[in-house]
Amino acid sequence: MREKIKDLLLQSIQIKEDLIRTKLTEIVGITELVISSLKKKGKVILFGNGGSAADSQHIAAELVGRFKKDRYAMPAIALTTNTSILTSLANDYGYEIVFSKQIEAMGEKNDIAIGISTSGKAQNVINGIKQAKKMNIKTVALTGGDGGELLKIADVTLMVPSTITARIQEAHITIGHIVCELVENELC
Repeated sequence: MREKIKDLLLQSIQIKEDLIRTKLTEIVGITELVISSLKKKGKVILFGNGGSAADSQHIAAELVGRFKKDRYAMPAIALTTNTSILTSLANDYGYEIVFSKQIEAMGEKNDIAIGISTSGKAQNVINGIKQAKKMNIKTVALTGGDGGELLKIADVTLMVPSTITARIQEAHITIGHIVCELVENELC
């Protein structure tokens, strides 16, 4: 069991080392888009499924509350938290539109939409990004694997160099924390 634990930790470390070598530009780009949006009184809109939904909620909480500093609340929302909206949209229209309809309803031009999908192939996340683009909202995709369709459609895409869902999710939350800290340092 100790060897398995060691192997899993080493996998996670390797992916983060790969991020250092190959993804700093994307992390800077995401951070700059978030800062720009917040400076223009926009909000950060996050969404994803399963663990990516949890990451969306986690990052939104860090921005609204605090990351490291006691400071003013930054506007952020996870589109995964209102079960009445999610279930009514899924029931009435289909699960593929649960994020795009919410962006249509709440998105504004200075916002930033961040879609999270470990594969880049979640149709509801793809549709959310497409709806944001229709509304001239800046878009970010956090993916893994081969990036899927999300790789091609967001303004900034960060594809974690792994096909292992758990390792991708670990990298996504690390990236989210880095962005939150940099945004907080810049704006506060």
